Amino acid sequence: MASPWVRNAAWDLMWLQSALWLAPLAVLLALGFDDPTESPLDALFLVLTALFWIGHRIGSAWLAYATTAYQPLLRAQPFRFVFAPIGIAAACLLILLPGDTAFPLTRAERVVVLVLIDYLFLTHHFAAQHFGMLSLYRVRAGRAASAWTRRVDRLFALGVGGALVVLAEAVGEMNVFQGEWLAWLDRSWLESSAGWLRAVAGALVATATVAVFILEAREARPSLPRVLYAGGVAVMVACALFTERPFLFVVMWAAQHWLVATALATRVAHAEPAPQGSRLRSALHAVNRRPWALLVVLGLLSALLMPVMEVEAASAEGVAYGERLFGAFAVALRESEWLPALLAIGFASGFLHYWLDRAVYRLSDPGVRAAARGLLAPAA
Repeated sequence: MASPWVRNAAWDLMWLQSALWLAPLAVLLALGFDDPTESPLDALFLVLTALFWIGHRIGSAWLAYATTAYQPLLRAQPFRFVFAPIGIAAACLLILLPGDTAFPLTRAERVVVLVLIDYLFLTHHFAAQHFGMLSLYRVRAGRAASAWTRRVDRLFALGVGGALVVLAEAVGEMNVFQGEWLAWLDRSWLESSAGWLRAVAGALVATATVAVFILEAREARPSLPRVLYAGGVAVMVACALFTERPFLFVVMWAAQHWLVATALATRVAHAEPAPQGSRLRSALHAVNRRPWALLVVLGLLSALLMPVMEVEAASAEGVAYGERLFGAFAVALRESEWLPALLAIGFASGFLHYWLDRAVYRLSDPGVRAAARGLLAPAA
């Protein structure tokens, strides 16, 4: 009988189930501090951001272009893996490089539009990862064909991990809801309605989570990893709804996503077929077949690229880690004449990550299942 865990219980709990330890650790590290950005939690988030933020974005592209597993898909699906990514990158450059008079909207207004579009894609991206993890554990529990469970997973992920997170961020003035630039948002109504909105949303989170637990308990072969993962998502969303310190939610929500994405990439790359004849492919294979080596590579790339990518990123609650690590260099990038190009690169990297993540983990495709067999193969 196949293990219900992707690799084993310890590895899954460290990486894929990281919400279970990130949430209490975030609370513990922020204890006794009025401002959690001045607590040890900030130092932890700096390390996690440096090692995993850009690294997790690179992970899906690495699988698509730097592993032998996905080479057949590149040839069989050129639109998905070649032409669409080129189009996405070109569109970001064409939108942001021209000056203020080139389009009806100024460059600053175009940036605002892209930020809103990015927020919508990002929210769906996080929810899709939760759906993917629940589905992966469902497959490993031997219930790949269960359409009913799949619908429940999708409803939970998109509802709890998507819609209710948007509500929590709006009420708590997090993410794109910070500041006054969303002129259409009725902040006075949100402030006066915050109490009952949080109560209703909290009841929905609890109801949906308990429903998943009950449905899982009634299965002939219940999956403990599915229960733990749904519980971890619920804890993070509850924190978003009820904490008075949004930074706690920012840390656990972002870091959990990065750790899961990075771990999945190493697991898929580890199972790639050996290359034939190419020195470059042989060198990449030496990295890919060693998960620790790929972690090191992704972590180094993440840290080195952080000051470039942070030019575009809206830093949570004013936190700018690139400046802390790279000092005047990071500041100079934000103030340089290359700013439009750096903004375009930052947005393009995000949009490409959303697209390629869907492409490399689209397990409904037989070709993708073959490429990602490292996630589906029996584990010890």
